[in-house]
Amino acid sequence: MNKFIMIVRSLLFYALYLLIVLSFGLVATLSGPFLSYINRHRLLTTAGMLINKSLSLTCCIKVQVDGLENIPHTPCVILSKHQSTWEVFFLQRLFMPVSTILKRELLQIPFFGWGIRLMHPIAIDRSNPRQAMVQVMQQGKQRIAEGNRVVIYPEGTRTPYGKTGNYGRSGAALAISAGVPVVPIAHNSGFCWPAHQLIKRPGKIHVVIGKPLETTDTTSQKLTEEVKAWIEEQQLQLSVK
Repeated sequence: MNKFIMIVRSLLFYALYLLIVLSFGLVATLSGPFLSYINRHRLLTTAGMLINKSLSLTCCIKVQVDGLENIPHTPCVILSKHQSTWEVFFLQRLFMPVSTILKRELLQIPFFGWGIRLMHPIAIDRSNPRQAMVQVMQQGKQRIAEGNRVVIYPEGTRTPYGKTGNYGRSGAALAISAGVPVVPIAHNSGFCWPAHQLIKRPGKIHVVIGKPLETTDTTSQKLTEEVKAWIEEQQLQLSVK
């Protein structure tokens, strides 16, 4: 596709993106305190769903999901590849109700952060890894006890398409401590929605949901290595499709 057309399509997407974020952020801020927790999730993940539909319509990006049958009906810890903003919206809708581990600065963004705060995320200070780990364990187990799933990006930050970051062990440690399974997720969203770039590339975002991994009789290091091996193997297969 011509680069100029891609730029125009991307700008149109961002116009819709901002409209959706501002509208739902305002509605959620005003109505959130009066809604049940699950209805807050329904409201705010509808915004994410509309953002992804806008992305599809404006930038010609399709989505394929394999492994929906692997999603447990009970709380679990989701460990996902992190390449763009796309999976943040997508996974919150797919695994609702869910609490996401994120950097606390995001909560300060007007409208966007106000809405996220209503979903009970686990907002950490990435400059203090030790305290962040304690927070993930304490709040993560609390969210799981409340019936939530917890999404963690083990690489810690967005990693460019085709690259591999360092996998942290906090997600595996939380799952083991809480006695819930880990669900690994691979995807190639960074090809269509590269981080820190305006242009969105047309194509297909392919998501693969792995079978739940049991957390008994294992260690956080061993489980993290198992998750990393599965995700990165899937990434190699996605990169050639």
